[in-house]
Amino acid sequence: MLPISILDLAHVPEGSTPADALRNTLDLARNAERLGYERFWLAEHHNMIGIASAATSVVIGYVAGGTSTIRVGAGGIMLPNHSPLVIAEQFGTLATLYPGRIDLGLGRAPGTDQRTLRALRRDPNSADSFPQDVLELQALLGPLQPGQVVQAVPGTDTNVPLWILGSSLFGAQLAAMLGLPYGFASHFAPEALMQAVAVYRARFQPSQQCAKSYVMAGVNVIAADTDAEARRLFTSVQQTFTNMFRGTRGRLPAPIDDIETYWSPMEKVQASAMLACSFVGDAETVRERLQAFIDRTGADELMVAAAIHDHGARVRSYEILAEVRRQLRPAEARAVG
Repeated sequence: MLPISILDLAHVPEGSTPADALRNTLDLARNAERLGYERFWLAEHHNMIGIASAATSVVIGYVAGGTSTIRVGAGGIMLPNHSPLVIAEQFGTLATLYPGRIDLGLGRAPGTDQRTLRALRRDPNSADSFPQDVLELQALLGPLQPGQVVQAVPGTDTNVPLWILGSSLFGAQLAAMLGLPYGFASHFAPEALMQAVAVYRARFQPSQQCAKSYVMAGVNVIAADTDAEARRLFTSVQQTFTNMFRGTRGRLPAPIDDIETYWSPMEKVQASAMLACSFVGDAETVRERLQAFIDRTGADELMVAAAIHDHGARVRSYEILAEVRRQLRPAEARAVG
């Protein structure tokens, strides 16, 4: 059965608070565990009033402490914002508290604007050292070496699994070179998906963590009992992306009956391009379209986002997807079957 996981940004819907969003995140994680999802990841974003997961490692601890078996992690930590030592200490602590359950996905983008990046006390050019920072972090989480003066406590020899996340060929090449699993952000930046996956697989070098390449593809899935209801729920995401182009980021908007009255033709083209890897509909519609995506990409795992305004509808969407998951087949198995 193809592994399917959940990416949650702890969206703050209009009319609610960050406290509400974080409580809903934990409730969703508990439902994800009940439904058999592989992992539950949270992402680092700063200075965004509609996202409550800025202190990502803290929220991961909250979720891991409120669940018992599901893997919990970062999708991802924006490493240029941090010292590798600090991240090694944070995730080493999480791995010590919740052994065998913590993942650490790493991204190169700042996850914020330039002024907020300066407020984080980081050099705007710090992304240039991302490969070196990944290696430093990997070493800090690995076994203590002879003569090593600085170590992460906790952290040393916890060997927290690392993932490289990205939406370009840079991340694909780095993940391949380091022999790490690769997560592509096709849920909002799908343009280079197929090229990046091809480069990653062609250049992959086996490592102690991964004997063979492993691709996780990000997708949006909005499922409901009818196609019409799913399309209506999806208008929250469509409005959010439209608002990004307008420079008016805010909280997650409530769905509307007709998205065509909200966006301009140009905004529709832009938002739809970014949301091309979105699968919206009832169980059968989602199953057919997801299977086609799996066959096309050969993804080893799906990481599913669902920015749905109503928490009950969001849980229901993941319940439907859990039912669909039983009918999905990995690309290779489908090809020979």
